[in-house]
Amino acid sequence: MRIIETELPGVLILEPVVHRDARGFFVETYHADHLAAAGIRVPFVQANHSRSARNTLRGLHWQWRRPQAKLVRVTRGEIFDVAVDVRRGSPTFGRWVGVVLDDEAFRQTFVPAGFAHGFCVLSDVADVEYLCSDSYDPDGQAGLRWDDPVVGIRWPVAGPLLSPRDTCHAGLTAGRADLPKYVSPSVPPQRTT
Repeated sequence: MRIIETELPGVLILEPVVHRDARGFFVETYHADHLAAAGIRVPFVQANHSRSARNTLRGLHWQWRRPQAKLVRVTRGEIFDVAVDVRRGSPTFGRWVGVVLDDEAFRQTFVPAGFAHGFCVLSDVADVEYLCSDSYDPDGQAGLRWDDPVVGIRWPVAGPLLSPRDTCHAGLTAGRADLPKYVSPSVPPQRTT
């Protein structure tokens, strides 16, 4: 597996080895030891699958009470997958990275906890599967306006199909109470007794 770092520390692109022959293909989509060797030591506890039509935009979402890291892959079609750093105090606060994921290259994105995540569909239909490091908490969910001019994501769709919830999210400001706090990797976490 090849690991590609992005402009946002912690957000990674994973390129698995794909074995192709006349019968089709075989690809290992998850292997805990390989991820751990790449620095991803996250226990995944929930798997989700969505199917969306062309121009659908889902996001941008995060969990603030039970933060989730996500491992995202496409099993059918093509998407533009986006992560935004929403961690209050982070040196990359408000910055975003986007990558095309499809069912041919089998690339995946790892989105750490503390990042908003979303995607838009570039093909007629897309099936997206993602593993989460914590269970979904409907009372601890938050969202970011998909077209927030402060963040400035360059989505490759115009006039996307949105859920009613995704039309109502606020923009990104450091004063939002639902933002996760940035913890510097150089500062060890404090132990409470």
